Amino acid sequence: MPTAIVIGGGLAGLSTAAALGSAGFKVDLYESRPFLGGRATSYPLNAADEAGETIDNCQHILLRCCANLLDFYKRLNVVDRIQFHRVFYFIEPGGHTSTLSAGRFPKPFHFTESFLRLTFLSLREKLAVSRGLLAIQRERLSRQDLDRITMLDWLREKRQPQRAIDRFWNQVLVSAINEEVGRMAALHAFQVFWLGFLASTQSYQMGIPAVPLGQLYGSDAWKRIGNVQLRMRSPVEQLVMDYGRVSGVRLHDEVRSADYYVSAVPFERIPALAPDLEMDMAPFTHSPITGIHLWFDRSITQLPHATLLDRTIQWMFNKDRGRYLQLVVSASRSLTEMPRNDVIALAIRELGEFFPAAREAKLEKAHVVKEVRATFSARPGLETHRPFPETRFPNLFLAGDWTRSGWPATMEGAVRSGYLAAEAVTKAAGAPKKFLLPDIA
Repeated sequence: MPTAIVIGGGLAGLSTAAALGSAGFKVDLYESRPFLGGRATSYPLNAADEAGETIDNCQHILLRCCANLLDFYKRLNVVDRIQFHRVFYFIEPGGHTSTLSAGRFPKPFHFTESFLRLTFLSLREKLAVSRGLLAIQRERLSRQDLDRITMLDWLREKRQPQRAIDRFWNQVLVSAINEEVGRMAALHAFQVFWLGFLASTQSYQMGIPAVPLGQLYGSDAWKRIGNVQLRMRSPVEQLVMDYGRVSGVRLHDEVRSADYYVSAVPFERIPALAPDLEMDMAPFTHSPITGIHLWFDRSITQLPHATLLDRTIQWMFNKDRGRYLQLVVSASRSLTEMPRNDVIALAIRELGEFFPAAREAKLEKAHVVKEVRATFSARPGLETHRPFPETRFPNLFLAGDWTRSGWPATMEGAVRSGYLAAEAVTKAAGAPKKFLLPDIA
């Protein structure tokens, strides 16, 4: 039985381990923290009480078009813990709510009925957005400059009104890619709208875990796969090199070895973990996400979720009958240096503009999570710098949402990278296998 060591227990490392374990490899996965999931995880609200209330670091969602993430959940037998929603709620300050959902028309016109009923866009803005969506379908395979221009460049080229950019394009894309439209490559924005909105009548449906994220990766799920040992609180300090190959991983007090090694750590850790790779990490920068958890003494709303227009807070998720809300701000640079109490005050003030009940409710507790290094910034020109899983060392491979997965920094991108790394390992072992599922055509 060939052996493999996977470094990092985020989604990239977990999907690598799941694929290799199912292919007959004996896998040891080393994670420095006491929980799995990386930046898509959950942990006790009170660090001193692991049996107490558990929260997600930030609300993570998926769409039906995330074929490989869903495949990974199937491997762990946890798909039934994902609740899919067919209706998106858009709320304007003042509380007026519009909904977007698929109707009776075939793709790519399946949103026509509900789109025409949206009240937060004028008729002129709707016509402009419609022209833009049709242009994406027409240009997605023919344009050669999509990784060299920003999505904002493209939107202005298509003469999109500023209000349509702010209320539609920006609202969707910032949350999906965790970057502002003026900073993100049009390539990734095209992918979001093509796969998530246009390619299928069901691909837009939003999946929200019904349990804390950490429960999706629980030890019971790994029993179905076998051959995978999860070694928590085991930080790998550095790879050990010997005659042009990796010969082991150095932990605090020992070196452990395998036939193959997969680094599934964030890009900022590569120089310290594997200095012999001599990779240039300078092109990679971070984009932050802020999660704000609020518990009230009464129900604020019965909506399961909503995107909030024209304010700092972008999304609301109802976690417990309207009394516990989780708010999300993607590309949250404006909040990074803001004091915790100011972030909470901002969130409560803005909530009151959308949900009148929030003005009278008493805040019982609050928690703010600032993921300063949440994702890489998907800026123009970065795609050529994202590495493939193979390295110049024959038994060392890379995984991570920052590698060349074919997707931006999402949970789907992380799992895709893990599957690609596992494919590269099996090829090096002389028994190539396929794990990656294709995108919707």
